[in-house]
Amino acid sequence: MSETIIRNPGNPDHLAHIRPLGQTVTVTSGGATLARSDTAIVVAEEAPGYGKLPEVIYIPSADVSGLTPVEGKSTHCPLKGDASYFAHEGREVAWTYDRCIDGADVLSGYIAFYADRVTIETASAG
Repeated sequence: MSETIIRNPGNPDHLAHIRPLGQTVTVTSGGATLARSDTAIVVAEEAPGYGKLPEVIYIPSADVSGLTPVEGKSTHCPLKGDASYFAHEGREVAWTYDRCIDGADVLSGYIAFYADRVTIETASAG
């Protein structure tokens, strides 16, 4: 994958640059490994009124374990689509866009973690 740019259909100034991370990423919480991947992607979002948001690492769902769905919670992002959420040991720690809007389907099948609720470490791949 090379860099991809997605845009909010209703506001083209709201966009995200998506690129391969190019490193191994490991996510842990309370001593448990929740994810490890060499094929993660990075989303760098820009939103009018907010500027550049912190980059977020998205990990293929096949490389994630130990999460349970948060029942009854979903949100909508006009850039990416409808999100559902996951918990680990009762604490919400991650989300996925399970219904992406047109053009954002590159995020389908990936899970992102809240950086302030888990430990996310990267290292050179290989």
